[in-house]
Amino acid sequence: MALNKKGSRRITVDGIEYRWRVRRKPSYPQGLCWTPMTYAVEAASGSQSGTTLLVTSGQAHPSNWAGVETEPVLPAHVAASIREARDKGWEPARSGSPFRLDRSAGFVAR
Repeated sequence: MALNKKGSRRITVDGIEYRWRVRRKPSYPQGLCWTPMTYAVEAASGSQSGTTLLVTSGQAHPSNWAGVETEPVLPAHVAASIREARDKGWEPARSGSPFRLDRSAGFVAR
């Protein structure tokens, strides 16, 4: 699974360049604030796609339908997620199923 370049942002973490992206439209459960927002990260370099990192954040999607205020996903949060996933075994250059990282502790469904 490769990220669409349109709408993705670049970030460099420990000398490696990545792209990350939040889905523009929330899924139905995200729109109702039943589940937290997710975003995807992948290595930006290389001709073949590797494993995508799927991060479940601890906040509501910014385009939720319930009117819940949210904070933006900051590059510092993305960098911390990348480092945590790498510590837990994510290898962005290796192909395979998406690697899931759950950082949703404390999410409050509203």
